[in-house]
Amino acid sequence: MIDDATPPKKQKSHGRLSVQASLTPRDLMADMRVAGAWRAKVITLFPDAFPGVLGLSLTGKALDLGLWALETVDLRGFGIGKHKNVDDTPAGGGAGMVLRADVVGAALDAAAVGTPGRADWPVIYLSPRGKPFDQAMAHRFAAGQGMTLLCGRFEGVDERVLQHYGVEEVSLGDFVLTGGEIAATALLDATVRLIPRVLGNQTSTEEESFSDGLLEFPQFTKPSRWNGLEIPEILQSGHHGNIANWRQAMAERLTKERRPDLWRAYCARHGRDPVEDQEQ
Repeated sequence: MIDDATPPKKQKSHGRLSVQASLTPRDLMADMRVAGAWRAKVITLFPDAFPGVLGLSLTGKALDLGLWALETVDLRGFGIGKHKNVDDTPAGGGAGMVLRADVVGAALDAAAVGTPGRADWPVIYLSPRGKPFDQAMAHRFAAGQGMTLLCGRFEGVDERVLQHYGVEEVSLGDFVLTGGEIAATALLDATVRLIPRVLGNQTSTEEESFSDGLLEFPQFTKPSRWNGLEIPEILQSGHHGNIANWRQAMAERLTKERRPDLWRAYCARHGRDPVEDQEQ
């Protein structure tokens, strides 16, 4: 049973709302939401970590305009007993603490209110043992109606809750963080920027790294000469066909040199030999 005797702790407000701690998700921009806007719900012990950098620049402007919405679910609000405990010692012994299944389960139930099926609303646990996050995954997430992100802490989450709720595990890389909040922020940034109108010029997402399985070609701007280094002449030629060919060749060369794994996958999709010479 959840002990509600302790008065809720006031939280910082975000955007134009005055927000208080609650057992239901905090909607940071409910009064500004565009009908059908993409939504994110983040289950975390540190709700004040959000929106963080997501509230700045283009993603922040889009949040203010209601092009997407962000809610947080404070995991501590579902804690057990007087001290709102959310974790306990690992079964079988060992160092650290594990987030309790009953606590996390209650938070997932609260976050699920008003959400569609998993095809349009995945539930993600940020975990180093998860499937590696990539651009294709970001596109899949952006194409849905929203998502729920579970930010882990300590030694992780009771395995039973992940199995029971069919939670999808996603990893940002082969390293370990103190918690899932930074990873959740990165995943949301990569996803939200793909939502129509967030970037303004949607064409830019079609030419950046990983858009066709390749790293992005080198970029240049004024001045044309800096520290004795010139912008490649072809980029100043005004010949759009030649420029496009040069950029494609450079993207292929960089991918082959720096990411052989991506290069092999790209060649397999396009029926090309991955050992072919890319020097141009």
